[in-house]
Amino acid sequence: MPARRADASRGHRAVDFVRHAEATGRTFPGPMQLDEYRKLAETEDRMWYFRALNRRMVHWLAKLQSDRAARALDAGCGTGGLIKSLRAVNPGWRTTGLDFMPLACELARERTGAEIVQGSITSLPFGDAAFDAVVSADVVCQVEDHAQALREFARVVRPGGAVLVNVPAYRWLWSYHDDTCQTKHRYTRSELVALFRAAGLAVRFASYANLLPLPLIAARRKLFPPVQPTSDVQLYPASVEAAFAGMAAVEHGWTRLGWPLPAGSSVFVAGVKSVP
Repeated sequence: MPARRADASRGHRAVDFVRHAEATGRTFPGPMQLDEYRKLAETEDRMWYFRALNRRMVHWLAKLQSDRAARALDAGCGTGGLIKSLRAVNPGWRTTGLDFMPLACELARERTGAEIVQGSITSLPFGDAAFDAVVSADVVCQVEDHAQALREFARVVRPGGAVLVNVPAYRWLWSYHDDTCQTKHRYTRSELVALFRAAGLAVRFASYANLLPLPLIAARRKLFPPVQPTSDVQLYPASVEAAFAGMAAVEHGWTRLGWPLPAGSSVFVAGVKSVP
């Protein structure tokens, strides 16, 4: 089966799985509502936000981790979108996913075929220095003890290995989106940098992201929220997706040169574990 058709088939089966769970009243304890996983499985391969986020992760992982057969951990893999992006760029990367939610683990296995482990990012079920890199996209913000999560990332990555973390920015931007996703904290760049350094990780790049869309994001969340609040995880009209994707591409062209952005709706930090 051609790759695109296989991916589409996996995506449809994953969505059908969630719908079946909803219809039968099956519940899964965890940080996000069941419907949010359905939305994530349906949209994360196509929505501008996730495409930009995954491109950011892939770029900096490749820059900091030159081994094309490196073993990487996606800590908080959700339904597997980042794993798919990593594999598409470098099939040699051996990627393991971890998520707290049994449903997310099932969906990620269905969508990627990768090794997926259930567990918490604050108590990773792996040995010391088990990975060459750890990536975590919008998950550290969902645990109370974010410092412990960073310490665990540092523990399971080898000396010289890379750690990449993306989180939502600015407490003033808190909205219905955070309530739905059960976000615990929104960060400034200096806060996330401090967490890296406290965990013994040397920062190589620290920047905000989504600067150009920030006024529109703030307006929607603070001034014009939806009548029935839910997360902003959804596909928008093609013209809107194209406009936001264009803004994200401009930002990527800037940051890939090593130039950080001064503001944005997300914070991104890339670091390495110090070599003794």
